[in-house]
Amino acid sequence: MKRILLSYFPFLYKLRVRQLIWKRHLKNLNPIIKYARSRKPDELGFVCKKHKSVLRRVLANSDPILQENKIKNLKIALEHIDGIAINPGETFSFWKLIGKPTKAKGYIEGLMLSNGEVRTGTGGGLCQLANMLFWLALHTPLEIKERYHHSFDIFPDDRRVVPFGTGTSVFYNYVDLQFYNPTNYTFQFNIFLSNEFLEGNISCNAELEFIYKVEERNHQFYQNENRWYRGNEIWRLEISKHDNELVNEELIIKNNSEVKYM
Repeated sequence: MKRILLSYFPFLYKLRVRQLIWKRHLKNLNPIIKYARSRKPDELGFVCKKHKSVLRRVLANSDPILQENKIKNLKIALEHIDGIAINPGETFSFWKLIGKPTKAKGYIEGLMLSNGEVRTGTGGGLCQLANMLFWLALHTPLEIKERYHHSFDIFPDDRRVVPFGTGTSVFYNYVDLQFYNPTNYTFQFNIFLSNEFLEGNISCNAELEFIYKVEERNHQFYQNENRWYRGNEIWRLEISKHDNELVNEELIIKNNSEVKYM
């Protein structure tokens, strides 16, 4: 009902977005929260996890130029993310670092997943960077403070190498991606673009006592009222390096999303 109402009165949607943006601005003024801002020119010595994701995917009915535009948008955003350090007690915020993606900053039209559909928008494609950061953070003891999933799943999986449901939705500035560092270690994101991939790692200033692994459980497709859905669970496992024994496991995400063929 809410979505139907907003489709008939689009000004209400814009008004609501503006309200949520200012609400987040006020929340960000909280002096108790210490946001990660410092960048280190040199990579920290101990790599916790590496990953790369393809830049150009096969999507039916989408203009290939939009994927090239996405790469340009990623280049601009990486200037604010690559090398960022998350010191003990600090909170990493995607939008606090990147800021609003505007044409004045060089951002151009790219693909976006919004309100249950694929559309275009200025700065489109930044969710791929958010996906990368989230996947890397899952392999550390960083606490997931804020993370949102897409309202639907694009199928088929074109060269997907991570479990379904580990993607991340971001929308300036109230749909954010945030991690909190509860440890005595410093972590750092190191992200860059190659010809075919968005690549990166998360490193630490000391060797961790545990290995962090991500495991998918209970994956399934199911039908409901002529629509197909996909579900699973994402668990983070904490494993001792000393004896390879499981120390702790944590349910991070429980996914149920409509499948849409693109």
